[in-house]
Amino acid sequence: MMGSFHITVNGQPREDADVPVYLNLLDWLRNLGLTGAKEGCAEGECGACAVLIARPDGDGGSRWTSVNACLTPAIACNGQEVITSEGLGTCPGPGSEEDLHPVQREMAYRGGSQCGFCTPGFICSMAAEYYRPERATESVSEATEEMGDNGFDLHALSGNLCRCTGYRPIKDAAYALETPDKDDPLFERQSSSAPPACRTEVHTETSTFLRPSSIEELAQRCADHPDAVLLAGGTDVGVETNIRHIRPKTVLAIDRLEGLRSFRFADDYVELGASMTLSELERGLDGRIPLVAQLIPQFASRLVRNSATLGGNLGTGSPIGDSAPVLLALDASLVLFSMSGERTVPISEYFTGYRQTVREPGEFIRAIRIPMPLSETTAFYKVAKRRFDDISSVATAFSMQLEQGRISSIRIGMGGVAATPIRALAAERALVNQPWTEQTAREASVLMTAESTPMDDHRASSRYRSQMLEQSMMRFFAQHRPSEYIGAKS
Repeated sequence: MMGSFHITVNGQPREDADVPVYLNLLDWLRNLGLTGAKEGCAEGECGACAVLIARPDGDGGSRWTSVNACLTPAIACNGQEVITSEGLGTCPGPGSEEDLHPVQREMAYRGGSQCGFCTPGFICSMAAEYYRPERATESVSEATEEMGDNGFDLHALSGNLCRCTGYRPIKDAAYALETPDKDDPLFERQSSSAPPACRTEVHTETSTFLRPSSIEELAQRCADHPDAVLLAGGTDVGVETNIRHIRPKTVLAIDRLEGLRSFRFADDYVELGASMTLSELERGLDGRIPLVAQLIPQFASRLVRNSATLGGNLGTGSPIGDSAPVLLALDASLVLFSMSGERTVPISEYFTGYRQTVREPGEFIRAIRIPMPLSETTAFYKVAKRRFDDISSVATAFSMQLEQGRISSIRIGMGGVAATPIRALAAERALVNQPWTEQTAREASVLMTAESTPMDDHRASSRYRSQMLEQSMMRFFAQHRPSEYIGAKS
């Protein structure tokens, strides 16, 4: 390693001269004796491993962000600042509560912990929401199923699973939290900038970990190591490492590379940096692209979205990635970068086969461009076995423009029904210039099914997937039928 690994954990600087490339943050922390965080699934689905990390808030300050420590390589946190459940507060002896953090106190008072296995992870996710700067402005007059009157967004806990207590007392604890005290040290910490990305280079006999400092250096490294794995959020690579024990020879960390974190509105397109996390995109877009705003809350869990990126989701080439159908419906393009320069590829031409794309050796995704103006009528539908934090069986996205009751343009993206994400081109052609009626929609739904080639697997049967394609079109019509059609049918 060029320079020792250094990290601040619970306010205490730590150094380590020998951190293996594939050791995740969870195991490194547990080796220190910080055993509150635990491995429950090793896939980022249960949240038992959740910890807090200081991330930039985009405005000069920092934001305590909950992440899955089981998916995060320890070496990728070089120079960073981490808080575990032990660092939030301590209880020095029986009957003593003065050192409990407010989140811990409410969980104890409301009976939110039973066996305790999942509790530290819940507490870290709750603490991230407790300190979320926007929470104070989102207070509502009355608590709902998913939002407390204290502004606590229950979706902050969508990546945490409880196997014995039940969620009602946990929700009670979340909704009882007040605003952080002004002298709370973790609250005060957010007014200062987050630690910058630390240049890191580790070489072992079998593997290399590099954190390039510029997009030009990244291009050179990719040219030198065309088989290198790019590490942004690690929500896919981490699973491969933990479950399948994949050990790439070269890992290039790109999560904090400024050249991949652009976010700008031009006159005719919006550009989204490939390494921006989905949570960052959600805050930055603030609903200005409605179809993306529908996608993000259904994309895994908050814990995953705090690390996952659009570039990573597209880079895998997976036919079931949730973002591809949406970007197909938006007619997006990918900006690819390499030592040979930059080129722009329509996403409709990006996928070439199962987990295969047009990216050439040494080429990577720099940004995603969404053309403007946007169509007025959009929708994203995801069919999965669980409401949140699950891979889709079928995903469909619609983007339609109506003029005087007729369809002037429409794009339909489909995922999980072929070897690649695809456009429903035959259905689109059949819909253009047609009146937007139930009969038109029903005929198009049949064409959508004919264009797909779904398979049977443990998530869904081929027949079920076909039926869900038809239902997605009819649901789209039901939710966006013309007002005069509603009057005629009533």
